[in-house]
Amino acid sequence: MIIDAAGWLDAAARVPSPNFNERPPDTPVDLVVVHNISLPPRQFGGPWIEDFFLNRLDPAAHPYFAEIHGLCVSAHLLIRRTGKLVQFVSFLDRAWHAGVSCWNGREACNDFSVGIELEGSDDQPFQEVQYQALDQVLNALQQRFPSIQIPATLAGHSEIAPGRKTDPGPCFDWKRYRSGDGPV
Repeated sequence: MIIDAAGWLDAAARVPSPNFNERPPDTPVDLVVVHNISLPPRQFGGPWIEDFFLNRLDPAAHPYFAEIHGLCVSAHLLIRRTGKLVQFVSFLDRAWHAGVSCWNGREACNDFSVGIELEGSDDQPFQEVQYQALDQVLNALQQRFPSIQIPATLAGHSEIAPGRKTDPGPCFDWKRYRSGDGPV
């Protein structure tokens, strides 16, 4: 996998979201934030995640959608349960995935991070094919952004927004990435 000069991953389907802006000038990309998402909650497949990140989620399609309709959020990348990659925002731009957040004393993590959503939930194991895709994406990110060094610069949403967020949840295999002998 290669990230091109414009910040797009060659192996991902491009589905540009309007929910992004420029990073602050001279801000290095040096954090990767892992999230999980499923819409409706604990249901996989379907168009709902893409619709959510494109601001076209139908609030009448599911009761939960009425609660989140109108939020303007995005991630750089989604890894589906099948391992398919969907990119919404160039890695060079600021996706709106972290919200109020702090990492190692630095606030506003959207400014300096890449947000990767795994299709899943806190209480269900992720698929091996998702981890394999994540491994490849992390390798490509490290090649493109030398300040990203796994495992030191990999965090869960729950770690940058404690008390507010719980994802990627206890089913995420942190040992795979933090043991020092993982695939990355």
